[in-house]
Amino acid sequence: MKYIIRAVKYFFYFCILLALMLGILILTGTAEASSIDTLFKDGYNSLVKIAILFGGVSAIYPLFGFQKKDAVIPGEYKEIRGKVVEYMENHGYKLETEEGQNMTFRSRSVVNRIFRMFEDRITLTRTISGFDVEGLRRDVVRLAYGMEHAARTPEL
Repeated sequence: MKYIIRAVKYFFYFCILLALMLGILILTGTAEASSIDTLFKDGYNSLVKIAILFGGVSAIYPLFGFQKKDAVIPGEYKEIRGKVVEYMENHGYKLETEEGQNMTFRSRSVVNRIFRMFEDRITLTRTISGFDVEGLRRDVVRLAYGMEHAARTPEL
């Protein structure tokens, strides 16, 4: 269900981006907007083709845009919890929920949350070796490697 919701969000996100770009082109006088037929070569048929393209990309993107990665952080949960929360807070995230040894974080920046369509949640699920970090691919990779490095670096 989460996958379908993400795909629908991305479809509307792409449609809004197209509308914004067309609006800018019309306002600057680069494109004539007397009708859809003058704006697009095939008129309404072009809109259908664009919608199909956006639907295809939106259906595939969540598969590649989100990931789960293992972050190897040795130690007991009580020992590493403080370091993990501090690391996440230093990188713009706040603790949203904590259930047992699992934590979820959300971005503190409203602008980041909007640009990521409120898909900014990072979920840390406790494993034997540390945590499974789940969320947007670019954030997961950056945060997982950063937490591993912070856990290995002795405090000065």
